[in-house]
Amino acid sequence: MDNKAEVREFLMTRRARVAPEEAGLSAGPNRRVAGLRRSEVAALAGVSVEYYAKLERGAIAGASASVLDAVSRALRLDDAERAHLLDLARAADGIPASGRARRRSARPGALRPSLQWALSSITDGVAFVRDPRQNLLAVNALGRAFYSPLIGDAGRTPNLARFQFLDPGARDFYPDWDLFASMCVGVMRAEAGRDPHDKELQDLVGELSTRSEVFRRLWAAHDVRTHGAGTKRFHHPVVGEVTLAYEELALTAEPGNVMLVYTAEPGSPSAERLRLLASWAATQKADRPAVSPATDG
Repeated sequence: MDNKAEVREFLMTRRARVAPEEAGLSAGPNRRVAGLRRSEVAALAGVSVEYYAKLERGAIAGASASVLDAVSRALRLDDAERAHLLDLARAADGIPASGRARRRSARPGALRPSLQWALSSITDGVAFVRDPRQNLLAVNALGRAFYSPLIGDAGRTPNLARFQFLDPGARDFYPDWDLFASMCVGVMRAEAGRDPHDKELQDLVGELSTRSEVFRRLWAAHDVRTHGAGTKRFHHPVVGEVTLAYEELALTAEPGNVMLVYTAEPGSPSAERLRLLASWAATQKADRPAVSPATDG
């Protein structure tokens, strides 16, 4: 990805988003630009107009942390956006973001055994490992049942972004599809800033941009976010609607990969539906015919 273009478009979209009144400025009757002018951002950040214009052209290499902090405050960036701007600056300086080593996606089942054991030990919640490219690398038993609409072809690693934007079933699975779509793209945009040389992620962005107009529009907005924690609604084809709280846990032994755990409030209808799903999954496994080992002859 073109770092200068990324910086330019990110700063321009953030500047256009800030109303003058939010920054304590008067809009005036003859304003022709959406949001703030470059001169106003420069004044708020305490830098010259020429220097801010240089940054907005994408020439961010060498910018100090104090200047980037000042620009972040002037543009009213949230924590995820500020981190994204710093990641773009590190990339321009040739510094790997957060010291992360570049990784190739693991194939399903290729994770460390101890990590798979940790997933399997979680029995009352949905747990899975996801990489920066939205690949679902491993799941626990309940997670496999929960994501059955997504986990299909055993020959291809399930991908949350492809399911979100390319599978019509996603709109049934995610009642709040529009919200999920913007979250997915925001997380991917942040990952692209951390490692602009990730070819797998670039290829995925290219594929989705070609095949999904919604993805293309959301990607062009340059919004970023972290997953973190929160609640989501799902509509599972077996047990119906469930509302789950999620926590994202960074895997320090595998930089870039995260574990997500979805749980239901104890005693809630969603908790009961997860228990029903676990029973259904156990029944499906018990009914599945055993595979006899191949024999010669």
